[in-house]
Amino acid sequence: MSSCLLFLMTPRPPPPPLIHADRYPPLAGTANLPTSRRPCPRPGQRHGYLFRCDSSSSSSAPRDRPPRPRQQRQRSQRPGGRGDAVDPVGFLAKLGVTDRAFAQFLRDRHKALKDRRWELCSRFIDLKEASSGFELLGMHRHRQHRIDFMEWAPGARYCSLVGDFNEWSPTENCAREGHLGHDDFGYWFIILEDKLREGQEPDEFFFQEYNYVDDYDKGDNGVDFEEIMHRMKEEYWEPGEIRSRKSQLEMVVKLYEQMFGPNGPQTEEELGEIPDAQTRYNEWKALQKSDSSSLSPSYDIIDSGQPFDIFNVVTDRASFEKFQAKKPPLAYWVEMRKGRIAWLEKYVPTICHKDKYRIYFNTPDGALERVPAWATYVLPDAEGKQSYAVHWEPSPEEIYKWKFGRPKVKGSLRIYECHVGISGSEQSVSSFQEFTSKVLPHIKNAGYNAVQLIGVVEHKDYSSVGYKVTNYFAVSSRFGTPDDFKKLVDEAHGLGLVVLLDIVHSYASADELVGLSLFDGSNDCYFHSGKRGHHKYWGTRMFKYDDVDVLHFLLSNLNWWVTEYQIDGFQFHSLSSMLYTHNGFSTFTGAIEEYCNQYVDKDALIYLILANEMLHDLHPDIITIAEDATFYPGLCEPTTQGGLGFDYCVNLSIPEMWLWHLENVPEREWSMNKIMKVLVSSNQNMLSYVENHNQSISGRKSFTEIILNSGKFSIGSVDGDLIRASLLKIIKLITFTTSGGAYLNFMGNEFAHPKRVEFPMSSNDYSFRLANRQWELLDKGFHKHLFDFDKDVMSLDENERIISRGSPKIHHCDDTSMVISFTRGPFLFAFNFNPELSHQSYHVGVDEAGEYQLILNTDETKYGGCGELKSSQYMRRTCDKRVNGCHNSLELALPSRSAQVYKLVRILRI
Repeated sequence: MSSCLLFLMTPRPPPPPLIHADRYPPLAGTANLPTSRRPCPRPGQRHGYLFRCDSSSSSSAPRDRPPRPRQQRQRSQRPGGRGDAVDPVGFLAKLGVTDRAFAQFLRDRHKALKDRRWELCSRFIDLKEASSGFELLGMHRHRQHRIDFMEWAPGARYCSLVGDFNEWSPTENCAREGHLGHDDFGYWFIILEDKLREGQEPDEFFFQEYNYVDDYDKGDNGVDFEEIMHRMKEEYWEPGEIRSRKSQLEMVVKLYEQMFGPNGPQTEEELGEIPDAQTRYNEWKALQKSDSSSLSPSYDIIDSGQPFDIFNVVTDRASFEKFQAKKPPLAYWVEMRKGRIAWLEKYVPTICHKDKYRIYFNTPDGALERVPAWATYVLPDAEGKQSYAVHWEPSPEEIYKWKFGRPKVKGSLRIYECHVGISGSEQSVSSFQEFTSKVLPHIKNAGYNAVQLIGVVEHKDYSSVGYKVTNYFAVSSRFGTPDDFKKLVDEAHGLGLVVLLDIVHSYASADELVGLSLFDGSNDCYFHSGKRGHHKYWGTRMFKYDDVDVLHFLLSNLNWWVTEYQIDGFQFHSLSSMLYTHNGFSTFTGAIEEYCNQYVDKDALIYLILANEMLHDLHPDIITIAEDATFYPGLCEPTTQGGLGFDYCVNLSIPEMWLWHLENVPEREWSMNKIMKVLVSSNQNMLSYVENHNQSISGRKSFTEIILNSGKFSIGSVDGDLIRASLLKIIKLITFTTSGGAYLNFMGNEFAHPKRVEFPMSSNDYSFRLANRQWELLDKGFHKHLFDFDKDVMSLDENERIISRGSPKIHHCDDTSMVISFTRGPFLFAFNFNPELSHQSYHVGVDEAGEYQLILNTDETKYGGCGELKSSQYMRRTCDKRVNGCHNSLELALPSRSAQVYKLVRILRI
């Protein structure tokens, strides 16, 4: 048709390195589809990377590219990195870093980033396309009564699907021979046709489509093909827009006749001298003006002898906008699409819901059966040795329907970290359903506004806490089905909780039968070969971040969890394992050269930049958190300023500092200056926590066990134990109030869970005794006091926005008296860590003169304290005594092991 011809004839500039999704409309065939995913391409269709042969793009070295036009260069200076102009070393001035070697490293990394972007662009349109592999790869139902399956395995020689649907035959459903089943990049394409029922006639048209979601569809009205074509001609196409072609040379002949007339020269001698380009253009322009009936858009290109003149297109704005406004006649074709009932009457699905299957490869080392890398649901075999993928395609009546939208975080981020498997009281693996009904209401009641889930992605080894991931696109089947997890996320959104996922892209499980290791028989499919491909201490595999197809897999995995399960953010686990070839197991002195030497993996840094750019471009409200023990410079800086683009980074030094003090330093010898140095050294965008699962897992003790000596402590013990437990409250309060806008608490620590976490493993005879949470302690004695305190602290931040008010300003920090005081906005915080000495009249400096109201006191009886302060001491007024360099001061009563929070309620002008 003429519209397709015009589209192909329209001169367009080559794609820039990474074009934003919002700058271009969706593809013509996918703009208004009623289905949730775009259709899989038919064999031979050139879409994205499928069946494209380009030897230069498969090379690891960036290909040479011509200089881009000026307008295109200006656009590339504003990528989606949350900043204006691009400056590879922009954040160094902000941090006060002047190291030349590190600055040069950042510049070299930026050049490598541009080359990686161009390499991605040579295979995909933009980052949106590069992160949407789940729309094509894996198993998907196509609208033309079939199942399309696609997998990446460059080391395989033969590929087929085996499963219940074909009695596990490795030859019945295989990829086609040649380019239609296997392309140059190692992607295999398999079509599973639905089986025609006995007595049914095949469809009249090969392009007949079906709607598998709704029972009713316009196609059930019986509209035939001739009527559709007639309506298209009458209603959609304008007069003269449809021009049939009898020959491929018809257009060439017409152009020849326009140039030389109907009796033009037949030989070069008859041709004579050809006028120059400007003359020919003027003649053609005059002809176009006289031909007012032409409906084609006006595109003019003048060859002035300069390179890339083809990009300098002169266009008539009116005709261009008219052409762009034209939409494909998709609505007419939808009327021929039949409904689900018609499909089930005519066909038997080739593979049914919950059918199990695996992928079969023939490799140079022999035959292999693997769980597909893009499988969305995986179940273990009955023997527990081999797993298989499960085709998840519930009927419209059974499919989960979302009820709530995504909540938005206002102010600070208060994260409740959970592991679904140990969230129950029973000595067994808990489920998504139990977590949804029992734990989510508790999180909301406790005052948190975010839930972070660990161990959700499918993993074979339960004792690994979920960090040895085997199947990156599947939820863990031991907790429930994909729809169970969708309900969990949806109910959390209904409670106003954002859902964060602890994602592990820093390494992967080394399991060969279930995971990605030796997936296609080769050692370097997803991972590095040799020593670099193995973690030095954990026995896991290390991703090959410089490979375009591996980037495609990882970026698509992030986008999959956000798109399919409505996840609101990610915590990137153990970045030090991927950022350094020594996997972070090296002594760091803090010298800047340690972040740019030969042990730094530049490709891993580039992947993190691309991941943050993709997530924040496609999902503006997404939250990304970096967990890096080495505090790599620029973690939370914009990517346009040389940073990695994270929203928050975890301060791993804080829990280790508290653990060191509790286990090794007598309480009377604690240094207040050292504590505050760790707490506020890098406060901006810093996520702080007292302890998470790392501090109380597998052989280690929880802080409650350490402080209370859990062997002696029991419910209803002597008051001395309760007084010692007050140390937990001030540790939590000072960690929370000094955090950089985000705070994390591990499940159970809000009520001082008395036991550590220990997953079933061989060392404990696979016991579940410590793999649960004792929720019954919430209403008992000391645990109730601690929970009430933690709940009031969260409520205080909800109402006053304490930790989102900028950095703390320290006024007093004395090692002798063990007293700390600082302000944050209109709030004053005073801590007395002394285990023995109480201060009845202690002066602390404040900047603002006025009246300060006590709004939180850890020594109150409802929190298990002694209640030494009287009600008359709850309102304090400043005096003009100069203390700690401040013109004003407050006289406070500070009991031992206590903390107080005051709010400025009235300002006095002197």
